[in-house]
Amino acid sequence: MTSLTDPDPDLDPMPCPPVPPDLDACCGNGCEPCIFDLHDLAMDQYRQDLRAWRARHPEAVSSELR
Repeated sequence: MTSLTDPDPDLDPMPCPPVPPDLDACCGNGCEPCIFDLHDLAMDQYRQDLRAWRARHPEAVSSELR
């Protein structure tokens, strides 16, 4: 049983990292933004989301360290 301060992991799943683009997916035309720039931004957001998720689920962090 979970309390109000202990979120249910099924209702708050751990974020997944964005899928990186294939190296040959870039057209090489200097697009703004490039697909690799977009992936970098998505990775920044993922890291923020993961930090927040770990703060909400400290039990998961301690099990990762084992």
